[in-house]
Amino acid sequence: MSNVLFIKANNRPAEQSVSVKLYNEFLENYKLNNPEDEITELDLFAEQLPYYDNTLITGMYKSAQGYELTAEEAAGAALVNKYLEQFIAADKVVFGFPLWNMTVPAVLHTYVDYLCQAGKTFSYTAEGPVGLLTGKKAIVLNARGGIYSEGPAASAEMAVNFIVGNLNLWGIKDITQVIIEGHNQLPAQSAEIIENGLQLAKETAASF
Repeated sequence: MSNVLFIKANNRPAEQSVSVKLYNEFLENYKLNNPEDEITELDLFAEQLPYYDNTLITGMYKSAQGYELTAEEAAGAALVNKYLEQFIAADKVVFGFPLWNMTVPAVLHTYVDYLCQAGKTFSYTAEGPVGLLTGKKAIVLNARGGIYSEGPAASAEMAVNFIVGNLNLWGIKDITQVIIEGHNQLPAQSAEIIENGLQLAKETAASF
């Protein structure tokens, strides 16, 4: 039995969002194929995470150093650690998100800020950072209306690259990407592009 954390970063209705359709397709088929697994769904928009600001940063620093915290700092550190410990405990993680304005939704960036904790998800060394979460598996589910896997827009893509880069930072190397792209750029092929992507999600869920 695996502990699987599904992280959703889009609160638009499925009929209006390809990334939500992709997330739902993967989740549904993963549940069908892995009924024994413990699955936790984390809807980041529903969580309403506060920005990772001075209070939370100071609270995490003081907590790690054993310093006395103010009540506000202690509450902030407890909140960050809640999500951090949940992520660390997962055997598998699934990120479902869109490309919005060339990057990830703000709530997902905030969540990643919570997870980037030296001594917890990575450590500093003289040779550079070393990930501490080796052994986990990850799925990256993303939809984007344009084509960013190649061509002139490839260097502008900062959503999948952002998530994969942080997963690598944390030591997670077993990463599978399921991406639907170009359905807005190529309207005549839109239905086929989306259907092929959803089919790939179904197949990937069966083997994850």
